[in-house]
Amino acid sequence: MKMHRKLLIKNLILSSFIFVLLISCNSQEASKKQVLKIENEKLVFEIDSKLYTKISTSLPEAKLLMGDFQSSENVTIGNTVLKDFEFKTLNEKKLEGPIPGKEWVVIGLYEKDGLKVSKKLILRLYGNFPDLISTQVTYTNESKEDVFVKQWVNNSYTISSKGDEPLFWAFQGSSTTERSDWVTPLEEGYYKKNYMGMNDTDYGSGIPVTSVWRPDVNIAVGHLALVPKMVSLPTEVTAKDKSAFISVLEDYEERTPFKAGESITTLETFVSVSKGDYYANLSRYSNLMQAKGIKMVETEDEAFEPIWCAWGYERKFTLDEIVKTLPKVKELGIKWAVLDDGFQIAEGDWDVDPKKFPKGNIEIKELVDDIHSYGLKAKIWWTPLAADPHSKNLQEQPEMMVVQKDGSPQFITWWNAYYLSPTKEETINHTKKIITLFMKEWGFDGLKMDGQHMNAVAPDYTLDNPNDSFEGVPAFFQMIYDEARSIKPNAVVENCPCGACMSFFNMPSMNQAVSSDPTSSWQVRHKGKTYKALVPHTAYYGDHVELSDNANDFATSFGIGAVLGTKFTWPKDNPDAEASYLLTPEKEVIWKKWFSLYNEKMLSKEPYLGNLYDIGYDKPETHVITKDGNVYYAFYADDWNGKIAFRGLQEGLNYTIKDYFNDKDLGTISSDKAFIEISFKDYLLIEATPIQ
Repeated sequence: MKMHRKLLIKNLILSSFIFVLLISCNSQEASKKQVLKIENEKLVFEIDSKLYTKISTSLPEAKLLMGDFQSSENVTIGNTVLKDFEFKTLNEKKLEGPIPGKEWVVIGLYEKDGLKVSKKLILRLYGNFPDLISTQVTYTNESKEDVFVKQWVNNSYTISSKGDEPLFWAFQGSSTTERSDWVTPLEEGYYKKNYMGMNDTDYGSGIPVTSVWRPDVNIAVGHLALVPKMVSLPTEVTAKDKSAFISVLEDYEERTPFKAGESITTLETFVSVSKGDYYANLSRYSNLMQAKGIKMVETEDEAFEPIWCAWGYERKFTLDEIVKTLPKVKELGIKWAVLDDGFQIAEGDWDVDPKKFPKGNIEIKELVDDIHSYGLKAKIWWTPLAADPHSKNLQEQPEMMVVQKDGSPQFITWWNAYYLSPTKEETINHTKKIITLFMKEWGFDGLKMDGQHMNAVAPDYTLDNPNDSFEGVPAFFQMIYDEARSIKPNAVVENCPCGACMSFFNMPSMNQAVSSDPTSSWQVRHKGKTYKALVPHTAYYGDHVELSDNANDFATSFGIGAVLGTKFTWPKDNPDAEASYLLTPEKEVIWKKWFSLYNEKMLSKEPYLGNLYDIGYDKPETHVITKDGNVYYAFYADDWNGKIAFRGLQEGLNYTIKDYFNDKDLGTISSDKAFIEISFKDYLLIEATPIQ
């Protein structure tokens, strides 16, 4: 029997990682052997002679991730899943350019019952991105006959359960009508498809990452394309052995020919490991995407200023109601006033409704002047990419519509409107005219772009490539951002995809994110942690406080570094509004205290330390912000009585700790004894100040 060759490569490029290559020249022996092992910091990636893989980690105290090699990359031809590829060759090379690293190309061959398909598995290790390896596969039909492809799968891993409670936690970045939590515990029998295309007529896209974790280790998978793609990232927990299953896959909707001699190439996907919750893996993904070419916009200071929105008066507001509320807005220390839905003739026709504004557009300009006269900035609500069927602009330019495969327009049920196709010149010109109207003619300082439909658009079959409409959404919003800022250089551009997990690809073209119609304070908090992982310097708006638990949970937004907002009415409600948001004298005392404290601390602009606490398994739920050497802790629990730990303190220092909302001193702690026993309900906000 021939001996195995061993190749040890050390100290490659910018990172301290080790590669071990083991190649067997005897095919019978090779069936039992690994052919490649890569160690990138704490991630260990192995491939055997059937091109199965195994993921493990050297993270301290981490337990076994998976028991054996798994068919993590495969393709389905007809009704056959091609898994077992006989190893043929292996090549490696350095990656040059803006993201240096290392690349391996592993070739295997499937040959059975007349079907012959080669598999080229490309693995990339990027030197500045530890604990992550990317995967891309090309399948070539080397058969003599044409076949049909149904599906390809990358990074398919079954993760062993260790009996934790809950079994796993997961971050999942898809969007559906359920408007479900992005971060959720997983129990046996759980399944979610996490499709990144259109899940419902109004909902689609999201963040193409699934991150699943136990207390000891987190494993994430996703794709690295620079535009949105219609793939799935399913998550499942089996009832049999309680293992978690994750993958990235593309289903071919129709019977798709895979002709003899042709090739199919998957997206570049990745696997990444970390300790703790999803924050580190999501941050690493975003940083790699930015290194690949995604450009996040610069922070806008004015986007961090607190907000009042006129939506408390709802669509049947009057100008008199808004104008009479402005003195109270200013008195509370709020800096922005937002004109919300209800001013327009129709979605698509953005001139003012003459029934509500007899003097026409001039009355909106006068409202903006009134807002400015109080030293406030003005933002206007808008739902781009939507036009009502009866709107004048759509009737004059019906070619703006997205047309589905059956010839019908794509409908936005929420607005009773039609989707506009984002790459068409008519849609772009129409949109630019609206921005000019809002910001140049009327004088607004910012845009509140609103609607879950903004996250994604279905394929438009009037285009040469129907998928251009789906993949062209990010460029459309970049155009809006650039156009708005060309008119108002400090314009705040808010993207609010109502209840949806915002498309990662739309994030580079906004300077104010928002929790976007949260259904709970928990959503405000974990959405905030998500944005701070992906776009750490952007302003994150917690939305109207009236959408939080009990309609008054300022502490949730404040503690995680979110911008405060409200939609209170004063001195009375609109009689046609569905609910009351009246600022009573009792509520006013509370509102004033929170907005005053917000303007004093401005924690929303400061660094958020997302790696210190696991949002799933650590109790109480904890978030941390640093400012000027002080450390700000936000603890959340329904009813807590016990120990709380203060992580992230500077070694060797003592700190005074203070409940700064209630102005109550809680004593001192040291970095080596950083805990206290305490009880609280709902929240506890603490400032830790080093003792010099």
